[in-house]
Amino acid sequence: MASSTMHAVGVSKYGPIENLQPKEVPKPGKPTDRKLLVQVKAISVNPIDVKVRGGVYDDPPDYYERVKSLTQEPPNFHIIGYDGAGVVLETGPDVKHFKVGDEIFYLANPAGQGTYAEEVLVDERHAGHKPKSLDFVQAAAMPLTYATAYEALADRLEIKEGEKAAILIINGGGGMGSIASQVARDILKLPIVITTASRPETAAFSKEMGATHVVNHRQDIVQQIKDLNLPADVPLKYAFITSRTEQYLFPIADILAPFGKICSIVQANFDMYGSQMMSKSLTFVWCWLGTGPYHYYYNDKEEKHHEWYERLAQFFDEGTVKCHLKQRLRLTAEGIREAHRRLEAGKAVGKIALGVDEPGEGKPFC
Repeated sequence: MASSTMHAVGVSKYGPIENLQPKEVPKPGKPTDRKLLVQVKAISVNPIDVKVRGGVYDDPPDYYERVKSLTQEPPNFHIIGYDGAGVVLETGPDVKHFKVGDEIFYLANPAGQGTYAEEVLVDERHAGHKPKSLDFVQAAAMPLTYATAYEALADRLEIKEGEKAAILIINGGGGMGSIASQVARDILKLPIVITTASRPETAAFSKEMGATHVVNHRQDIVQQIKDLNLPADVPLKYAFITSRTEQYLFPIADILAPFGKICSIVQANFDMYGSQMMSKSLTFVWCWLGTGPYHYYYNDKEEKHHEWYERLAQFFDEGTVKCHLKQRLRLTAEGIREAHRRLEAGKAVGKIALGVDEPGEGKPFC
């Protein structure tokens, strides 16, 4: 008889890395509606994982109210994690795009149980067929960063493919900035992609990922960009903030062309007063990938993320886009804790992902 329980990693109480513990919990159960039951082969970690685990996640102000039943009702355990890749075990009655046995990559429910588990329920609207050219660990590194970057640049900033404009991306060596650089340069075909980085290795990686120019965010970025002497007919119209919105808003407003647009994915408490935002008629927008499912797809296109993931698989298999995975670990409780340590240290280059078949000690998810 098949077991009704599985191994997972998460928290009973939000807090430090040590609170991440393995636990035997009930399996998710049969998928309903458009849900997929997935056997998890790999996951990747993101800054959102660290914030959720730490009890400080604040993109939606009511987040912990929405998820309180996970820790306050049996099994009193919040399984962390959003990115994953695996194999479809069972499909809900309304599933359109997948069948049992499909290899997929996906994003978990922003307010539900996460991907650090042997099995997970996934909404097919947030999944795509795994690129044939990527293994499970590489594929797990992609969903959150790619969909966020594409939504920020194509939807929120409304950049048109082939537009004669430049973009500034803050923190080009990180997981988000490195894929955003490729979206800007290789998918949207912008002629100039400026990123920021502060170390030789992150600057080199950013160039590898598509940046045409790299400036140091520990120095005066306004002066550095002026010193680039960019062509007058390629205005710096766009900026994408992936780190410390409050720190970068004023200098970006100083250097951006009038009528330009700024998008941030980093929650912050800041004041625009005294900046060039109004005098240049600049637009500021937020991008949160969870907006659609969190607000029940009101005023949103339900299928867009699935379509983006299918298109991303084609980009990989055609060689248009490169995987930004830089570190691989075994998918154990200690491996996940180590990944969180590396993210908290702030020195990670690219993405960190973990797989059940990676070398090392320990049973997966234990």
